[in-house]
Amino acid sequence: MMPSDAFILGLPKAEIHLHIEGSLEPEQMFAFGRRNRIALPFATVEDVRAAYAFSNLQDFLDIYYQGAGVLMTEQDFHDLAMAYFRRVAPDGCRHVELFFDPQTHTDRGLPFRVAADGLLSGMAEAERTLGITSSLILCFLRHLDEDAAFATLRAAEPWLNRIAGVGLDSSEVGHPPSKFSRVFAAAGERGLKRVAHAGEEGPPAYVWEALDQLHVDRIDHGNRALEDSALVARLVATGMTLTVCPLSNLKLCVVDDLAAHPLKRMLDLGLKVTLNSDDPAYFGGYLGRNWTQTARALALSREDLVTLAKNSFAGSFLPATDVARHVAAIDAYASRGSPT
Repeated sequence: MMPSDAFILGLPKAEIHLHIEGSLEPEQMFAFGRRNRIALPFATVEDVRAAYAFSNLQDFLDIYYQGAGVLMTEQDFHDLAMAYFRRVAPDGCRHVELFFDPQTHTDRGLPFRVAADGLLSGMAEAERTLGITSSLILCFLRHLDEDAAFATLRAAEPWLNRIAGVGLDSSEVGHPPSKFSRVFAAAGERGLKRVAHAGEEGPPAYVWEALDQLHVDRIDHGNRALEDSALVARLVATGMTLTVCPLSNLKLCVVDDLAAHPLKRMLDLGLKVTLNSDDPAYFGGYLGRNWTQTARALALSREDLVTLAKNSFAGSFLPATDVARHVAAIDAYASRGSPT
């Protein structure tokens, strides 16, 4: 029997591939625009939603960066974070490792602290009021150069004790992970975890580079790793976590149909795959909708879903004792006769 949405949403889970700027809903875009006296090139919320018709990653990024321009103050970033946390609380979300793109904001004149302090404030409130823990991952924009990434890492120095890791996002094709090997090495020397988008639109070679040249702790997306059997064998053998985002893949035409998504095949191959929302305001769904729609499209079993939930915590950067606590909560939930 297909597990019910009630079972899926009640399952304790973590989200470890979430771009906080990508949770900016059209209504928020207008609200922040009014608050900060910023004119938008859209007349209505409906016009914004109509623009969310993407044929590839770059189409999305163009409007993503435009939308982020309404974020001007610490309060904006605090409110953005809290709105996201309130949306995922009913989805069974217990922990989030959220990405932010400081260069998107510093390049338009905002000090690093505006985004960092605003997000950290929202994260603290979410833990206090919703019981959702979180950590922050600073992402470098790969379409910019290595010098810009180093400048961002230097700007982040006063916050590094409150930042869990660094990531690599933005336009993948033409910007291989190797472009950032030195700045990732510098981040590792500072004790930061390392993750990178690879194998979404880029080839399997980018996943190899992320592993061998960036020495990542996680691969974000990684779909195209399936094209290379030796790479799959390595990912399975090392237990490398892949942070897969099905509705994002559908919206960006990485897959033509959710029923054709490779997540079930990844599970069956023994890959340590997780299920996440990526940029939920733009891609049609937050954490819960990614889980319920993917489960339905791929006929995921109860065991599949429990594995995905456990992977989400095991692949996180939480301390081992916290991971064990969450895994025990999943086992307890799955065994107590909760709805199928």
